[in-house]
Amino acid sequence: MEYLTVAETAERLGVKRETVYAYASRGLLTSVRGAQRRGSRFAQDEVEALAARGRESGEPSGTVERIRTRITLVADGGPWFRGLAVPALAGSEDLEHVAALLWEVPGRVPFDADPDLLAPARAVLAAAPAGARATDRFRLAVAAVAAADPLRADARPGAVVATASSLLGTVVTALAGDPGAAGGPGVAGAGLAERLLPALVRDPDRAPAPATAGHVRAALVLLADHGLASSTVAARVAASTLADVHAVVSAGLGALDGPRHGLVSGLAHRFLADALDDPPGALAQRLRAGERVPGFGHSVYRGTDPRATVLLDRLRADPAADEVVACVDAVVAGMDRGGDGPAANVDLALAALMHAHDLRPDAGELLFACARTVGWVAHALEEYAEPGLRFRPTGVYTGPRPGSTSEASTTTLSV
Repeated sequence: MEYLTVAETAERLGVKRETVYAYASRGLLTSVRGAQRRGSRFAQDEVEALAARGRESGEPSGTVERIRTRITLVADGGPWFRGLAVPALAGSEDLEHVAALLWEVPGRVPFDADPDLLAPARAVLAAAPAGARATDRFRLAVAAVAAADPLRADARPGAVVATASSLLGTVVTALAGDPGAAGGPGVAGAGLAERLLPALVRDPDRAPAPATAGHVRAALVLLADHGLASSTVAARVAASTLADVHAVVSAGLGALDGPRHGLVSGLAHRFLADALDDPPGALAQRLRAGERVPGFGHSVYRGTDPRATVLLDRLRADPAADEVVACVDAVVAGMDRGGDGPAANVDLALAALMHAHDLRPDAGELLFACARTVGWVAHALEEYAEPGLRFRPTGVYTGPRPGSTSEASTTTLSV
């Protein structure tokens, strides 16, 4: 049996240490002492049962300060998916295996396209403007699949997994276009990474380099989840209303589609395009203008983003990436001249991958959207088991009060 310390028990229950001892004195928890460790310990099963009772018995408080999750630990040296190191998973697994891990189902998630849903998705994409970004097309395809799926509201875990698998498989197949394209969905036994390639490459008529699919496969694993990022919180808020999987993914896509989140890899791609000709000059221009250099810094990691390390190490072993890696190294060295500059993050590594393998400038955004869909679904499955409508932050109203002299207008508004 596993045991938790007082501090771990307090953290799990969201209470103070003193409250843990009070629970023990009231018989709600059983305190034990071990011969090898000082202090009280509590059986993990007993703590989890008490935590579950607390969730089930109380009404939603209206304010969620902490979101408890068993999916991803994000910390220096990580991240970890359900206790497994993501950098290691990126070297040995694919998104199909990682989805099974995050969704807690056996084997591999097949991501098969549904023929009945594929036709409307392709029809919507065919009507999209020629210049539509990859993530715009992804969002359109998700909406089309949602409209064509009559059973999308089934929130039972098994149904959610089946729906999500079909959704991502159908959207990727629709985005890939011609089934016979190089590396496309027509390749026998192709995984999701291989099927996605035609939507990522700049020239779909030219077969990608042999190493491209492996890099894409690793990137999808690395990006599948990253804890409670903004887009994941948005997805969980949608799930708390019991919104269906398609709506959850759409909510995540809405938050992802911003220059402070999912679009940074495209900004880093543009920066590297300038830096390839003159790394010090491109960096100096940014710094002189007082602009943030895209692809650097992270709110969690004190050093280099571990996901960036994995992708850049792969590119270092790839002869096709020699020029791009040299550019990245020069820029990283320039950013760290004083020894305290921001370190490279995964967006810079994605930009390097795009340049090294001639991918679309928005390929990083599409990789993010495809991979993070898996994470959003995992969080939706977890959120569906929580009290509904629990996300209601306390607002601090700062506008004019009714009847006050500061009222600007007496116009009656009808709702």
